[in-house]
Amino acid sequence: MNLPNKITVFRVILIPVFVTFMLIKDMEGSKWWALIFFCLASVSDFFDGYLARKNNLVTDFGKFMDPLADKLLICSAMIALTATSPDRMPAWAVILIIAREFAISGFRLIASDNGKVIAASMWGKVKTVVQMFMVILLICDFGGDTVHIIESVMVWLAVALTVISLADYIRKNKDVIATFK
Repeated sequence: MNLPNKITVFRVILIPVFVTFMLIKDMEGSKWWALIFFCLASVSDFFDGYLARKNNLVTDFGKFMDPLADKLLICSAMIALTATSPDRMPAWAVILIIAREFAISGFRLIASDNGKVIAASMWGKVKTVVQMFMVILLICDFGGDTVHIIESVMVWLAVALTVISLADYIRKNKDVIATFK
């Protein structure tokens, strides 16, 4: 297994650690530990892709596992935030975003059965970055009306990019959809 793929696996391993700290209520500073682990996992997303492209180490495993690791990280974070801060991370937004992730994963599985690997698109990457910043802001929970407005804007932006990126995947992968029977 090459280094970029190891970094991707490391990101997956960090997810339960992050979620554990997110859900611990009785430990002083647990949200800050959660933030550290989430940021570490998020930054690893940049490095695995950068190293894979720079060193010509792009693999089918990486094309499949990297976006899956992102989905696991973001979805876990949003579910934990819905559990801890439902007024700031609404369940409807989480459901919509997770539904998109299932749809794209389904497209990827069908494409894979047909010998095609669907890599992450630019819209998908932008969506992921916005979702990561949204999660960071929500974990920090600085409070105040202005911050809550910014948090709401980030949630709506993440939802909008979720819909846009789904439409982009569908448009670019009509041939995969055509294989549905």
